[in-house]
Amino acid sequence: MSHKPQIRIPATYMRGGTSKGVFFRLDDLPEAARVPGTARDALLLRVIGSPDPYGKQTDGMGGATSSTSKTVIVSASTRPDHDVDYLFGQVAIDKAFVDWSGNCGNLTAAVGSFAISNGLVEAARIPADGICTVRIWQANIGKTIIAHVPITAGQVQETGDFELDGVTFPAAEVAVEFLDPADDGEEGGAMFPTGNVVDELEVPGVGTFPATLINAGIPTIFINADSIGYTGAELQDAVNGDPKALAMFETIRAHGAVRMGLIVHIDEAAGRQHTPKVAIVAPPASYTASSGKVVAADDIDLNVRAMSMGKLHHAMMGTAAVAIGTAAAVPGTLVNLAAGGGDRTAVTFGHPSGTLRVGAEAVQVDGKWQVTKAIMSRSARVLMEGWVRVPADAF
Repeated sequence: MSHKPQIRIPATYMRGGTSKGVFFRLDDLPEAARVPGTARDALLLRVIGSPDPYGKQTDGMGGATSSTSKTVIVSASTRPDHDVDYLFGQVAIDKAFVDWSGNCGNLTAAVGSFAISNGLVEAARIPADGICTVRIWQANIGKTIIAHVPITAGQVQETGDFELDGVTFPAAEVAVEFLDPADDGEEGGAMFPTGNVVDELEVPGVGTFPATLINAGIPTIFINADSIGYTGAELQDAVNGDPKALAMFETIRAHGAVRMGLIVHIDEAAGRQHTPKVAIVAPPASYTASSGKVVAADDIDLNVRAMSMGKLHHAMMGTAAVAIGTAAAVPGTLVNLAAGGGDRTAVTFGHPSGTLRVGAEAVQVDGKWQVTKAIMSRSARVLMEGWVRVPADAF
C-alpha cells in the first residue's frame, strides 16, 4: 500500500496577547485551501492536530486549550484604506470543526507584526524607528482594527518591558484600536439585540436572572456571578473541574444565543462554539491570581470571568475585553453596575491571571447606544517560523 508524502507549507507560530496560533499568508496555502470550504477546514484541523479524542493535540501544533487551538490567514487587503485582510479560525479540539463566526482579539495584536514582517505593508509606510500603523480588515466580523506596532531599525520590535497578566515574559507594547466594534445589525440585531441594556434571561433547569446581551467585539452574555452561585473571583479549576458547571454554562450560552438572534434553536449552539461568549461579573473583590499575584480590590473596578470553547478562560479573550469595555461605557448594563455605575470611558477588571485595562467611547444617538472605538494594549512575538508539514492527503 502506497502512502502520499507530507507537504510543507510556509507558516509562522506566533503569540498574540494571551493566545497563540499558526499564521499563514493566504497565497502560501495549497490552492484548494485558498477559498473557504471543506479543504481549508480539513487542512487547518490537521495542522492543529484535531479532532483528537485524547484532548491533547499531540500530533499537531495545537496546545489543547481554546487559547492555543487557533489559526490565522492574512492577505493583502482587497478593501481601500486597509493594509491586510485577517481571517481567524478557532479550531475545536475534540471535534472536526473550525469556527469562523468571530474574531480573536488577542491574536489581532500579532496580525500587524505578521503583516509588516511578511511584506504585506508598503515599505514606505514603515518608519526606521517609531510606530507603524497597520489598518486591518477583520473579515470574520467585517470590522476595522488598527494596530500600532513598534519599529526599531526598520524591523518589528518584539522585545520590551510591557507586562501583560497571563503572559510569562515582558515584551513590546502593541496598542490595538477596535473601530466601531458593535454589531451593525447584519446578524443578531444591533449592539443590544433585544433593545435593552438588561434583560431577564430564562434558562430552563438553571433559572431566570438578569443578563446584558451585547454584540461588541464578540457577542457576549453577561450575567451577575451571584445569580448562579459564584463570587466572580474564581480561578479555572473551580469551574473547569466541575462537569455540571460546564454543562450549565453551555445551557446558558445556548439560550442566550437564541435570545440574541444568533441561532434559531438551542441545538444550533453546538455548531457555533466560538460565539457567543458567557461571562460572569461581580463588584471588585481581592483574590490571588493563578500566578500567585494578589489582586487587590482597590486596584480594579470589577471582576470578570469568561467562558471560551466550553471552558473558563485562563485570562481574558481580547474580543471579550472589548465587550467588557463597551458594556462598562453604557450606564445600566450589568458590567457598568458591577463597576459602580455612572459614566465611564475605561475600566480595569480582574481576571484569573491578573488585571487588564480597556477603554471605550460610547454615545447615544436617537435613543440607541453606539461605540466609536475600544482600545487596549497587548503584545506579540514570533515563536517559530518556517514550514508546517501535513500529509498530502489530509485535505
